[in-house]
Amino acid sequence: MMIPRRHELRAVGSKGITSLALAFLFSIFVNLLMLTGPLFMLQVYDRVLSSRAVETLTALFLLVALLYALMAMLDFARGRIVARFGARFQSQLDERVFDATMRRSLYPQVRSAPATALRDLESIQNLCSSPVLLAVMDIPWTPVFLAAIFLFHPLLGWLAVAGGTLLILIALLNQWLTHRKVAEAQKAAAQANAFSEHARQAAEVVRSQGMQGDITQRWQRRRISALRQTIAASDWTGSFTSLTKSLRLFLQSAMLALGAWLVLRNELTPGAMIAGSILLGRALAPVEQVIGQWGMVERARMAWFSLNRFLDATPPEQPRTKLPVPAASLTAKGLTVIPPGADKPTLRNVTLRVEPGKALGVIGKSGSGKSTMAKALLGLWKPAAGEIRLGGATLDQYDPIDLGQHIGYLPQEVTLFNGSVAENIARMSENPDPEAVVAAAKKANAHELILSLSKGYDTFLEGNDSQLSGGQKQRIALARALYGDPVLLILDEPNSALDADGTEALNAAIRDLKSAGKSAIIMTHRPQAISECDDLAVVENGQVVKSGSRDEVLAAMVQNAGAIKRGFSQVNKNAG
Repeated sequence: MMIPRRHELRAVGSKGITSLALAFLFSIFVNLLMLTGPLFMLQVYDRVLSSRAVETLTALFLLVALLYALMAMLDFARGRIVARFGARFQSQLDERVFDATMRRSLYPQVRSAPATALRDLESIQNLCSSPVLLAVMDIPWTPVFLAAIFLFHPLLGWLAVAGGTLLILIALLNQWLTHRKVAEAQKAAAQANAFSEHARQAAEVVRSQGMQGDITQRWQRRRISALRQTIAASDWTGSFTSLTKSLRLFLQSAMLALGAWLVLRNELTPGAMIAGSILLGRALAPVEQVIGQWGMVERARMAWFSLNRFLDATPPEQPRTKLPVPAASLTAKGLTVIPPGADKPTLRNVTLRVEPGKALGVIGKSGSGKSTMAKALLGLWKPAAGEIRLGGATLDQYDPIDLGQHIGYLPQEVTLFNGSVAENIARMSENPDPEAVVAAAKKANAHELILSLSKGYDTFLEGNDSQLSGGQKQRIALARALYGDPVLLILDEPNSALDADGTEALNAAIRDLKSAGKSAIIMTHRPQAISECDDLAVVENGQVVKSGSRDEVLAAMVQNAGAIKRGFSQVNKNAG
């Protein structure tokens, strides 16, 4: 049965309910053993000192040592259980959250949400693995210890209850006053981090255009704002922590003072006086610990709701029947695409087709809709209307991983990852096929280029910060697109960074692809990129205005250009 998405985190957490139950069981024994100290004090002050029985003292001491050793083992065991519960909670959600972040990163308007989701998961895991969770398990024993003080004397009990109630009220006030400040501090920090990451990605532009001073000032303003918010939240939390600590110490001293007064009135024994003070400290300790770590609790609480909303908005991919390798034909009918976050379509009623062994060129000015078409044909953006079929099946019938293996893609902006050249060509596969890697490089006519590198295919690349030129990166990315023998190749401005040799290597790769019965779609506005195209589609303002064989479309465009030129000449002649 499918679990409602809004309960996804709860469902994962419930899988560890047995571990938490065991930790809670250990907590019962740990808290019972916490009575060892007060009971020992009672016996020492009320019996051993009055009777001067050394044997009794020795026996009591050995028993106390044994009980404290048992308590230490149980406390250590429940700490290990809680730590593993937190780790297990994160590991069970890691893949799900990472997959959701990758899919949400396709949408420009929510690109900050994925990084936040990963931090949210970490915040929850930090709380689940921290001693704060153990303190929460100890809090139910606070009223038990307070009730035990009543056994010594009712006045001591009422003092303990009054102190415990005051401490709980302080905890509630802390939550009410600090949760908004903590949220504001987190938001400000996220904005500063997002700005710095954007600036880092555009480091070349920032440096070359003399923008570093202004960018630094803008970042510093955001950073200072975040620090101010953090300090404000920390001040409030710190004030409540200090107040709680001072109050607990005062209550213990008050317990001793009241106990001493009762001893003077012969209504209490000295041992009960000391035991009552120890019990009060133990009763209030978990409350104080939770208040002291309230920032972590609040961050985890907000992260829980934030991550729930994120996962609810990004449901997991449903399993699909595995389809065979499709034919190298792609058809789009009545395709309309509205980019995520936009209100109007940037691609309207587009119909096109590419057959096996053919290459289709999609040409148009910048902003005409070519990149939107590429994202739709790759299955990254869902059509608002119409359909796209690869080998007869619509794109959503394919498992996304399988679809990515059937379609090779060379984006306009090339991205390489931290890893060797071979690993990048193999799409970062854990077990790449060396023969397939070399074959893909040869198809992209990049084999000799790679061999000229310091360590050839084993040359380590520092992602996009590597020392490769733009053309070298693009040819390695083309080899990556050809890895695994895809049936369709989609190229978005493929020769934007290529020189003449690189362009010829690209054209040769497209010729080889067509001769193998595969197909290609090339988005471009450069004439050099359409030399191997069999058909052309001209895109203007998100619509295909002309389509057909390459020569027919080019002839029509030249004819239209000549008519426009003649029209301008006639206008100038009449004006003269």
